[in-house]
Amino acid sequence: PTLSPEEAADLVVGAIIERPVRVATRTGIFAQLFYSVSPRAYEIVMNTAFRLFPDSPAAKGIKGVRQEAQHGPSSEQVAFAALMRGVHW
Repeated sequence: PTLSPEEAADLVVGAIIERPVRVATRTGIFAQLFYSVSPRAYEIVMNTAFRLFPDSPAAKGIKGVRQEAQHGPSSEQVAFAALMRGVHW
């Protein structure tokens, strides 16, 4: 759901060549606007995302859990990530 390496490279190259005042993705600009208009609604969406994507076993300090033993993403996670493309989940 994040930018591909090619998209990120294009963003950086465009910033170097064009030297814009600000470099941001459309998703980032929308998120900033959303927060400006309704901070509480923005916090609800971000809190939902935080709870929807729990820490991995490695992040929790649990060792020895093999990758194939972990479950794949749920349909809710896939849908949320598709709606919020460009945001790191």
